[in-house]
Amino acid sequence: MCGIVGYTGARQAAPIIMEGLKRLEYRGYDSAGIAVLQPDGSIGVRRDVGKLGNLAARLGPDPLSGHYGLGHTRWATHGAPSERNSHPHRSTDGAIVVVHNGIVENFRELRAELQAEGVQFASETDTEVIVHLVALLAQPGVSLTEAVRQAACRLEGAQAIVVMSAHEPGRLVAVRIGNAGGVALGVGEGEMFVASDIPAILEHTRRIVFLESRQIATLDADGFRVQDLHGQPIHLVEHAIAWDPVSAAKGEYRHFMQKEIFEQARSLTDTLRGRINFETGEVTLGTLEISAEDAKKLKRLVTVACGTSAYAGLVGKFIIEGLARLPVEVDYGSEYRYRDPILDPDTAVLAITQSGETVDTLAAMEEASHKKARLWSIVNAIGSQAMRLADGYIAMQTGPEIGVASTKAFTASITDQYLLALYLAQQRGTISPAEQPAHARALAHLPELVSEVLERHAEIEALAGHLYHYTNFLYLGRGINYPIALEGALKLKEISYIHAEGYPAGEMKHGPIALIDEQMPVLAIATQDRVYEKMINQIEQAKARNGVVVAIGTQGDHALAEKADHVFYVPPSPEYLSPIVNVLPLQLLAYAIAVRRGCDVDQPRNLAKSVTVE
Repeated sequence: MCGIVGYTGARQAAPIIMEGLKRLEYRGYDSAGIAVLQPDGSIGVRRDVGKLGNLAARLGPDPLSGHYGLGHTRWATHGAPSERNSHPHRSTDGAIVVVHNGIVENFRELRAELQAEGVQFASETDTEVIVHLVALLAQPGVSLTEAVRQAACRLEGAQAIVVMSAHEPGRLVAVRIGNAGGVALGVGEGEMFVASDIPAILEHTRRIVFLESRQIATLDADGFRVQDLHGQPIHLVEHAIAWDPVSAAKGEYRHFMQKEIFEQARSLTDTLRGRINFETGEVTLGTLEISAEDAKKLKRLVTVACGTSAYAGLVGKFIIEGLARLPVEVDYGSEYRYRDPILDPDTAVLAITQSGETVDTLAAMEEASHKKARLWSIVNAIGSQAMRLADGYIAMQTGPEIGVASTKAFTASITDQYLLALYLAQQRGTISPAEQPAHARALAHLPELVSEVLERHAEIEALAGHLYHYTNFLYLGRGINYPIALEGALKLKEISYIHAEGYPAGEMKHGPIALIDEQMPVLAIATQDRVYEKMINQIEQAKARNGVVVAIGTQGDHALAEKADHVFYVPPSPEYLSPIVNVLPLQLLAYAIAVRRGCDVDQPRNLAKSVTVE
């Protein structure tokens, strides 16, 4: 959710940057900062914690004057919200400044390497390693662009970075690696802009260029040039963006659903921000707290949700029971209150809702409150009813989700349940401090896994060309991935109007096997996990009945290709994160099939984004 805005041209930079940051406030943040090259040749930096108003108040008596600068709004990941952890970050001599979205997964190794070179760090952030690494590489005769390119090649994880230097006034260098954050270049007349999202700069230009992963752009007032991380020049297409804010928000994407699918590396980074110490694995939720004594008294947790959120709850059941050793039940919000559920103060009820206004989920929450249960929520819309009703909540922090078919809220809510599971496990003493860092490392690597899958979207689009004419599908999964079969089938039926059923694969022989023939593709989630051999058996049974088998498999599993008609490979992932990785190709497939069938992807018939009436 971090926001980036940069400017170079003839106008005063600070007002443009501050206004741009204001237009990105919807993404959420806990601190903000701005850097401008001043007339004396030094880079002035102002930073403050809290809202932009605090930063503006600081600029009032101590303004920044100059025509070249950048700004940032931050959600904390490494290091608590504070002025010293806020962006922009400076090199030791103050000549180079960096702002950054994403997580530097190998920051510990880089930090140790830089400290061995004598670098003194001023913050707790992972971002600071970038500015010191660029400064170390920017030796005499090495351009800022080349130093940034070399530094970017050293970074692990998904990143969006913008750099400025007093030694090359008027020049901004931006780089994108993976999908942790967008990088939009705004082309003006004698001026250039850069931002993490185009609403920040739309007031000034309609001419936008979007960086793809592993591309680096050099901006001067009179234009820009782009190359890849090998230094090879690249030509990017310039897009003319309508002034309409809805069209503008789509950027280069055809539909909001497509945009939101591709935002997931960033949205997952955002939902992790400030909640987990990536060195120790300690989780601090802040807006949802329970003492160790009360956590140990809990006898069970009941998750209430509807649709996609209910399937996210089923995934969470595996994670919470596995880590916190707390029994979990998952109920549909639409049914919960009608059966007089048994609740008491030793039960926690967790509501999952993107909008926070789903009427059935709210009714279930009211039932839980009436029966004195502890009430929690995972919700995306800040200030919504589900957030207000709860005793404690976890905000998804994904930014607006406009497409009716939920994508980024689904993966964010699974991630938030993972954080909740770790938090409860720490409070209940069901995992040791020695076990925690492994979970933190896995979560830190998650955005990169997501980027890796999304970058191969063309393979899914080609697969859709083989499948879009079928009228029935069967989705199968086992263990923690059987809810992903349910979710994959739901996505397909929601936006393409194709009948699809999701099933636990072990139940196939208890009925659905009767439907399998050459006209009913079977989509099997067959990544290598503890139930892999069982899934292979299900695939063989489907093939024996002339089924067309599409499999999601783990990279390197060449034997799977001999059994299935089509295979899409995903990178290996830890068990608790595999549902997030495995659902991505299913989201992409549903989208690609719906587009081929000419369906209204963002507003499918008979559906609403938030069901606010029963």
